[in-house]
Amino acid sequence: MASLPPSLSSLLFLTLALILISISPSLSTPRQPLDDHQDQQMKTGFKITLNHIDSGGNFTNSERLYRAVKRSNRRLQMFLTAKHPKLKTTVYAPAGEAEYLMNFSIGTPPKSYYGTMDTGSDLIWTQCRPCLECFSQPDPIFDPKKSSSFSNVSCSNNLCQVLPKSQCNAYNGCVYLYDYGDGSFTAGYLATETFTFKKVSVPNVAFGCGIFQFGPESGDGLVGLGRGPLSLVSQLGEPTFSYCLTSWLGSKHSTLLIGSHASVNGKIKTTPLIQNPLMPTYYYLSLEGITIGSTRLPVNKTTFALNADGSGGLIIDSGTPVTRLAESAYTLVKEVFISQVKLPQFNGRNSFDLDLCFKLPSDPSDRVEIPPLVFHFMDADLDLPTENYMIFDSGIMCLLMLGSGDTSSTFGSIQQQNILVVYDIYKEILSFIPTECDKF
Repeated sequence: MASLPPSLSSLLFLTLALILISISPSLSTPRQPLDDHQDQQMKTGFKITLNHIDSGGNFTNSERLYRAVKRSNRRLQMFLTAKHPKLKTTVYAPAGEAEYLMNFSIGTPPKSYYGTMDTGSDLIWTQCRPCLECFSQPDPIFDPKKSSSFSNVSCSNNLCQVLPKSQCNAYNGCVYLYDYGDGSFTAGYLATETFTFKKVSVPNVAFGCGIFQFGPESGDGLVGLGRGPLSLVSQLGEPTFSYCLTSWLGSKHSTLLIGSHASVNGKIKTTPLIQNPLMPTYYYLSLEGITIGSTRLPVNKTTFALNADGSGGLIIDSGTPVTRLAESAYTLVKEVFISQVKLPQFNGRNSFDLDLCFKLPSDPSDRVEIPPLVFHFMDADLDLPTENYMIFDSGIMCLLMLGSGDTSSTFGSIQQQNILVVYDIYKEILSFIPTECDKF
């Protein structure tokens, strides 16, 4: 989708400037450097509980999958828009489109909030008072006037300079507008606050204090874990983070670990993290091939390659539920599954909106043979558990993958469940470790 028209962007900025003039400049307080104790706290890392976005709802498995596919479709539009810079120059993950909510506290005294964890974006933001247009959220909207540690970010600050769209306000400093690939946006002012994760408090974290939001909503905002300077991991200066996602069909909590807690030992598989200079936020992997059963797909080496113009490649993403493969590769995946699964295809409409489904035997004692699925990343073969790529419901079995419609690919969160995924940003590597995440 197109971004906001320039006229609307200008109008929003003007409205923001007028409303922000009414906010007392006394909100700003001097930024204090980290003392030795605070710095040590941050370097030790911390562990955060993640809740799946649908875990609180009374959804059937079919409804959960239908919602996941819909979110994947909207997320795909964001990636496709990002890969065509002539159509849109500023694209981040759609607000509220991520899969997992993480708990944290903001301010002094601390107030508890939930934000969507998103490896496909950078900005951390929540809704703030006074609110021009805010969606309904589970927790009270953050009030900067009630926190002694709140401070506005000046326009000369480097973090203001890296915002895609920002203006200077004489009273409140850096004013931002983030618009997303699905037409949603957040607008407000950039500020710093003390964020608390479990018992670890980190001062001077830059975040968007949003007073004008439009679009999909979930939780109280968003926490970006991308590669850009505004993301949480970049601001903390931590070289590693990891997550372990429990089954998307269950209600168990998942886990996010940052810093030393993310370090692992044991038998791990490691693959390089690839950078895309044209879209530096995203984490790319080098996918060299796919094997189904004993058949290695006859795909060209360029099928999953990242091209010089920023197109193609494979992004690993926590906010995309269902893996989307480059269309030419997805066509081959379907053909091989059809040839190896000895069941009739189900060609009627399914409640999941998935492409490839099979009719299950009427006799439940009949054994269904499902071929193994292996993703061949550079230097690391990942054998996916059956439940990570097949779903059974109402007498049918469906493949939990879809085509992207072009040359791009995304490795989604359903395919990552019950695997500890470790990002080492300094070493530029990503590690996979099969794990029972509900016991992690």
